[in-house]
Amino acid sequence: MLQSLDWWTIGIYLALLIFGWVSVCGASYTYGDTDIFSLETRSGMQIVWIGTSVVLGFVILMLDDRFYDTFSFVLYGFLLLLLFGTIFNPHSIKGSHSWLVIGPLRLQPAEFAKFATALALAKFMSTYGYNIHNWKHFAATLAIMLVPMLFIILQRETGSALVYTAFFLMFYREGMPGSILFTGVAAVIYFVVGIRFADTMLLDTPTSVGKFSVLLLIQIFTAGMVQVYCKNRSLMWNILLGCVGITLLSVVLSVYVVPFDVVWVQIVLSVLMIGYLLWQAIGSRLRNYYFIVLFAIGSMAFFYSADYVLNHVMEPHQRTRINVLLGLEEDLRGAGYNVHQSEIAIGSGGLEGKGFLNGTQTKLKYVPEQDTDFIFCTVGEEEGFVGSAGVLLLFLALILRLIALAERQPFRFGRVYGYSVASIFLFHVFINVGMVLGLTPVIGIPLPFFSYGGSSLWGFTFLLFIFLRIDAGRNLIRS
Repeated sequence: MLQSLDWWTIGIYLALLIFGWVSVCGASYTYGDTDIFSLETRSGMQIVWIGTSVVLGFVILMLDDRFYDTFSFVLYGFLLLLLFGTIFNPHSIKGSHSWLVIGPLRLQPAEFAKFATALALAKFMSTYGYNIHNWKHFAATLAIMLVPMLFIILQRETGSALVYTAFFLMFYREGMPGSILFTGVAAVIYFVVGIRFADTMLLDTPTSVGKFSVLLLIQIFTAGMVQVYCKNRSLMWNILLGCVGITLLSVVLSVYVVPFDVVWVQIVLSVLMIGYLLWQAIGSRLRNYYFIVLFAIGSMAFFYSADYVLNHVMEPHQRTRINVLLGLEEDLRGAGYNVHQSEIAIGSGGLEGKGFLNGTQTKLKYVPEQDTDFIFCTVGEEEGFVGSAGVLLLFLALILRLIALAERQPFRFGRVYGYSVASIFLFHVFINVGMVLGLTPVIGIPLPFFSYGGSSLWGFTFLLFIFLRIDAGRNLIRS
């Protein structure tokens, strides 16, 4: 087993642990501290978490790789019970009920539920006869993913719940139609464009740029799907020329003749487009047309409900964070304070950084949560652009290596679990670093192997080393 173990991945893991401890030390250090290794300091306690993580990794490697296949659903059920029980936890930490407090020890079951959910998905998707194109099979797969998400949301940990959407990248690798992934990307575009430019008027007309742009995108996307999934080029051009042509003519009339809201024209065009596609579906008996119609209707319904969800469903602090991210508000003393201070810290690092323990922004505690969710700003300030790029390259190497290991698995169980691990790491790195740079919403998820804390470090170690053990057993001779 040791000969089959991927030591490159373990080397990257150890390098990330070392750089992570250096960052925690820099973020938690206070002027006058004489012993950074003391257990009374965060840097000292992080050494304990790192040491226990390495021991846990060794224990995981010593278990038979078939253990994880056999007990996948048992581990998943156990973690679901923990997640459900945590909802009623009387201990509230920063408004969240996601922590189990056992004496001096605090554990967050949501961090461990990731590997259990990945194992359950791998077990279910590797069963004989499974087909992701079968809607019953796919619905059951989604249920395995959505149940822990629901429990975590009930714990008021929306950020941790969103991590589970990373499994869609694995679904795509296993054959999920690309249209589902595209629909998710399109929904994000509709939300950002529609909300960001909702109050901006088009060329001094009573037409909202946000609504105008989104409806035009829906028509263009729908026409493109007709070409991709129905191979009907003439119908695609009919939709494009009809919708875009009439829309542009309406804009000209609104600007130079009589000002009116062009959005109403676009809504009528969208309804006519949907009716035209339904007529084509009935005439050709091609089922793909119905899916395209569903996409168009769903897109319009999502867009017009987005504003209601933002203003009436989301919590005030969540709404403020989104408005700050989209540039609709500049709350530098409230929701935008963390991001603003982290940007200052990263920018002050320059090319080569200020050096270990020399970051002024972090030492003076200007950045809240700087040793957990905003740990990357310490890397930027003390190590500069060079150090930040080096850390990101290490994460890139880890993710690419995980993909390579997943592709060489002889069985679907290992491949599905490997891609799940790679997807979760990719999501965490992308969102956390983007959050610190002000490119993604602040949803409060840790940077793997860097953020302070035992739960996240243990959770990522479980996630990674289980896959390394599965990979190491791929060529073993079974007795």
